[in-house]
Amino acid sequence: MMSPTRISRSVPSLRLRRPARRGTLIATTGALALAGAGVGAWTFLAPGPSIQGLGDGAVLDARKAAQVSAYLAADEAGGRDKLRATLDGAALPVTAEGARLKLAFPHLKEGRHTLVVAGDSSLPFASYREVVGFSVDATAPKLKVADPEIKNVAAPVTITGNASTDAEVTVNGKKVPLDKAGAFKVTVPKGTPVVKVTAVDRAGNTTTKDVSARGRRPMIRAAHITAIGWGDDTLRGGVLALVRSGKLNAVELDVKDEDGEVGYASQVPLARQIGAAKGYYDARKAIAELHAAGAQVIGRIVAFRDPKLASASWKSGKRDQLVLTPGGEPYDGGHYGALSFTNFANAAVRKYNQDLAVEAATLGFDDILYDYVRRPDGPLTHMRFPGIGTATPEQSITSFVAETRTALRPQAKYLGVSVFGIAATRPTEIAQDIPALVKVTDYIAPMVYPSHWGPGEYGVAQPDTAPYAIVQRSLADFARQAKGTQTEIVPWLQDFSMGSTYGPAEVAEQIKAAAANKMNSFILWNAGARYQGAALQQIAKH
Repeated sequence: MMSPTRISRSVPSLRLRRPARRGTLIATTGALALAGAGVGAWTFLAPGPSIQGLGDGAVLDARKAAQVSAYLAADEAGGRDKLRATLDGAALPVTAEGARLKLAFPHLKEGRHTLVVAGDSSLPFASYREVVGFSVDATAPKLKVADPEIKNVAAPVTITGNASTDAEVTVNGKKVPLDKAGAFKVTVPKGTPVVKVTAVDRAGNTTTKDVSARGRRPMIRAAHITAIGWGDDTLRGGVLALVRSGKLNAVELDVKDEDGEVGYASQVPLARQIGAAKGYYDARKAIAELHAAGAQVIGRIVAFRDPKLASASWKSGKRDQLVLTPGGEPYDGGHYGALSFTNFANAAVRKYNQDLAVEAATLGFDDILYDYVRRPDGPLTHMRFPGIGTATPEQSITSFVAETRTALRPQAKYLGVSVFGIAATRPTEIAQDIPALVKVTDYIAPMVYPSHWGPGEYGVAQPDTAPYAIVQRSLADFARQAKGTQTEIVPWLQDFSMGSTYGPAEVAEQIKAAAANKMNSFILWNAGARYQGAALQQIAKH
């Protein structure tokens, strides 16, 4: 008798010892089938891309492993009683299906497996036996990619990382070599906004990482204006004048405001469904005008304070989309009204805000800046967040921001998060964990308005009358918590009077306090969009 032979792993076929006639074990989409005809060898064949066969040494991913089954023509096998098959030493049941026999594969667990098929042919003195060793690998390859350190935006960017040693790694579609430890290093051209790194192992499992290649957010000096304010010639003109004079290089324009209104004619289905898309301004036209004046455009999205969505959700019976009291009523908190705060743990609410972020980025906004990305203030015992599971509010908020950053990567936009000044020292009061948030965003924008601090904070008796002291001391905490990351701190500064009168000197003192913490970026807040240019210096050109 002839001895069994094996073929190269690169060819998905398996030759069994020849009987007088031939049977063929055929890999089909979702199944392996045996059929017999003529004289020759038993062979595994792979007709299509969905399964590459069960040849000796094959490695299958979870999907392919779930599809494996095998058949043998009954007349070729000499009948069910003469066929013996085992998988890892355990007998495989053999059942008749018409003119063929089926080997009943169990669920194939991850790891190595051995299939043995043996039997006697219907012809005299003919028998066969074959052993096939194969593996199931359902685990995606490991892939870590470091955020690149970019000191010169005009230079090529070096991407480094580490992957499973059995993986093939590509960077923006080009294969890169791995060393013995799985490390890789590759340079991409300057100006590359997003780098896609993909690792594919032998089984076909894939891990992909999108990495921003832009580095730190360059300096921004911005002022806020509402969607309605942008339509006012005087307010718009005043902000544009500061840009054209070289004192500002960015403008924060509301995408979605505290009333839940979207300033432009959004095409996000939920925004249109609930009547939030107002069309106060033409987004593309406004962005083009600002870019022409020399300003970057920051799109502010008030995330979870959203009366429009809250009201629509409550009326439609989707109560889980709101922050609720323990008794199931909308949480008020005494500040914002009964139908104000939507539930950050709800998938539909999260998606709505993320969809708006992606839309705004696609329209041309340079940054997306979340505001009210927090829980309502008040005792946690007075509110509940349906769907939050075992996560803390801080963890849920952080994961929402991380998901948005991933969603924005293809648009290559910066993502910022507005936070309370107290978040640096009391993160659980409003669910803003700064050490966690600096890992998932491009910049943190603390609202350190002196008028909003209570007496004695940071050792300052009356913060409203000491703008330099309170801003310098509070921002030092944020600087410490962002240390070691590429996340910038871009503070919101007060350009309005509340209690004390704030003129150019008080605004300038806050800017100096930020600079003392090596923070040269800032965003000015005045609800009426009337800013004191005398407080600002011209931005130095490099």
